[in-house]
Amino acid sequence: MSHPPRVEEKVLVTASAEAVYRAVSDVRRMGEWSPECVGVWSRSPRFVTGTRFIGWNRRRLWFWFTSCTVVRAEEAREFAFTVSTFGMPVALWGYRFEDRDDGCLVTEYWEDLRSGRSAPVARFLGLVFTGTPPERRPAANREGMRTTLTRLRISVERT
Repeated sequence: MSHPPRVEEKVLVTASAEAVYRAVSDVRRMGEWSPECVGVWSRSPRFVTGTRFIGWNRRRLWFWFTSCTVVRAEEAREFAFTVSTFGMPVALWGYRFEDRDDGCLVTEYWEDLRSGRSAPVARFLGLVFTGTPPERRPAANREGMRTTLTRLRISVERT
């Protein structure tokens, strides 16, 4: 049995885990850092376990939205959310925060959740909406994570 694709990247931020967690867990700010996410809409002002939100994304000429639900919101430890489209699971995105003597080690991770009977449809929709073939998605996400984490580090260290 093969495991679903999973990618992670890390960056050291010279700030506390609490400060970095506060920034990341306000997912409305993701558009500041992510090369794909251009905005987030939610009725809730806080993003805690169970909070739902819509992510608006763009990659070159392609534009799409996703439905997301926060599944982990552990202050200064971990923040994660699932992504779905048209009711089909797509991915798990998350961040882990580890205090270090010289700052906070931030790990961003992504796991492909497209499996089972809906997987072929979800993969096809991923290609149509994002322009990225499914076999290229892990590498594209790794590139995006590096950009996101660099921008996050710069933003948090400025404040």
